[in-house]
Amino acid sequence: MWSPTTSSGTWAMGGKRLALGRVVATPAALALLAEGGTNPVALLNRHAEGDWGDIPPADAKENKRSLKHGFRIISSYPVGGGKVWIITEADRSSTCILLPEDY
Repeated sequence: MWSPTTSSGTWAMGGKRLALGRVVATPAALALLAEGGTNPVALLNRHAEGDWGDIPPADAKENKRSLKHGFRIISSYPVGGGKVWIITEADRSSTCILLPEDY
């Protein structure tokens, strides 16, 4: 398994920081990632850097607002024949990789 956080719980990429907290994933999401040959760390990098994948413009705008005000951040990425979501909680205590149907 991977360990994407530093001792401070912050994921640092490209000079930007998003505290991910404890990173967890649902079994279904891990299975889809494995089937699709997708490294979850690559998606966590994108999420942490503000590339939120395939989300509507209104959700991207909300993510920007959420960064400023400390609300939840959500990303959506196509993987194989499905998609995974990555959600970082408002308090930045945890980030979960899951399928939309796991929500």
